[in-house]
Amino acid sequence: MKRAGIPYRMIPAAGVHGVDLRALPGNLAQLLRGLWASRRILREFRPDVLFFTGGYVAVPMAIAGARIPTLVYVPDIEPGLALKALARFADRIAVTAPDSRRYFSHKNVIVTGYPLRPDLSNWDRYQARTALGLSSNKPTLLIFGGSQGARSLNQAVLAILPALLDLAEVVHISGQLDWDEIEAAEAGLKSAQRKHYHTFPYLHEMGKALAAADLVISRAGASTLGEFPFFELPAILVPYPYAWRYQKVNASYLAQRSAAVILDDSRLQQELLAMVKVLLDNPGKRRSMQASMRSLAKPEAAQSIASQLIELAGVKSL
Repeated sequence: MKRAGIPYRMIPAAGVHGVDLRALPGNLAQLLRGLWASRRILREFRPDVLFFTGGYVAVPMAIAGARIPTLVYVPDIEPGLALKALARFADRIAVTAPDSRRYFSHKNVIVTGYPLRPDLSNWDRYQARTALGLSSNKPTLLIFGGSQGARSLNQAVLAILPALLDLAEVVHISGQLDWDEIEAAEAGLKSAQRKHYHTFPYLHEMGKALAAADLVISRAGASTLGEFPFFELPAILVPYPYAWRYQKVNASYLAQRSAAVILDDSRLQQELLAMVKVLLDNPGKRRSMQASMRSLAKPEAAQSIASQLIELAGVKSL
């Protein structure tokens, strides 16, 4: 928020679902304080519309603003418990994909797609490859596990790294936690291999990595539902096994439409290399997956959500 120059106010909040009974009274007290803080903010700000994207932190504000027109946006295919609760206060619900409709009896459910940052469209394949220093004619394999990385994914990649580099240029965004291991592995490569291994602990301009890639290996967070279709990017999805089932549902949505394949986290070490090899050796299969991804793209998602907010606020469309 600070980097974007958007004013930001914090309110007290705490979860109550699945919380230890000893912590529950304190968490309920936090929610009550959040309710009073939300009422103060609403009196000061006097919003025409409220917009929620989930999390227990939004619950006090939703209660305090129950009489204000409200839009809830559901990023993942399956909503979390907080989003299901927030939906009861919503005048409209925006969802990334049609499959989310089944989780709501609410009649005003609008499929908008996943909103993307405008800067993602700044990159084409040639610009992206140049910016990343990709120089060979090999296909490009992008590997990342989200902003914090993914330890099991990183370890599986390092175990087969020389073999991967024989197949592709590898762009590996590891996260900060495993960065020392990534640097050590890179230092141990032969010089000919090292020039095809492009590593980053974090990459703010993700658009260039996505635009350059021919295949991606990643977790299956909500952003995959918007970014991979936008870049027509075939994917090997490895759902994070400790995040309820949200990532599994997201991955299944893409896999059922032949845009991605799923690899269970527990099978990474045994099956990752073979799966990558099959897809990199089969351009026809990748083209088919690209077409499937392209059919799911909704590049105007952010505008669609904004239009809903403007309409709810009672302002004539710009």
